[in-house]
Amino acid sequence: NPSLDYIVDVTDFKTGVVNRTTGEKIFAGGKGINVSMVLKNLGMSNTSLGFTAGFTGNEIKRLLGKKGVNTDFIEVDIKKLYEKLDCLKESDVLVLAGSIPDVMPSSMYMDIMKHLEGRGINIVVDATRNLLTNVLPYKPFLIKPNNHELGEIFGVEITDKDDVIKYAKKLQEQGARNVL
Repeated sequence: NPSLDYIVDVTDFKTGVVNRTTGEKIFAGGKGINVSMVLKNLGMSNTSLGFTAGFTGNEIKRLLGKKGVNTDFIEVDIKKLYEKLDCLKESDVLVLAGSIPDVMPSSMYMDIMKHLEGRGINIVVDATRNLLTNVLPYKPFLIKPNNHELGEIFGVEITDKDDVIKYAKKLQEQGARNVL
């Protein structure tokens, strides 16, 4: 979910009274965009894509352009997303990150992986619950559940490193090639 992150500065914040801001910043945000920004900062060329609309979408594209991040967003049209995904080549890396907007099918990540199956594209999935577990049969290159998400998947509480290893291996048995 591409977003605009709005940050305000307040000197000497107090509860129960009016606080005046002393500054504000707006950044393009969302997990996928954050991945693109980190890759750009590491000197790796990449293209941020997904769905945008209206003022927020235009501002996201403008802010990313100022940072030198390539964008190829779609104005709310799933068919166009698949057209862009069809341009991926063998050994390309696709990162599917974050939640799915309510207007999209909850099987979206799984549908994308099924669509790209057999093309040699390395797919990384950073999502929660069903968005993550549904893609396992399509053998994602890498998945990245945190401790809480890992425990949630298996209905357990992760308490130590041995638990992390045990349940990460179970995810590999279910299809994930690598678990971070």
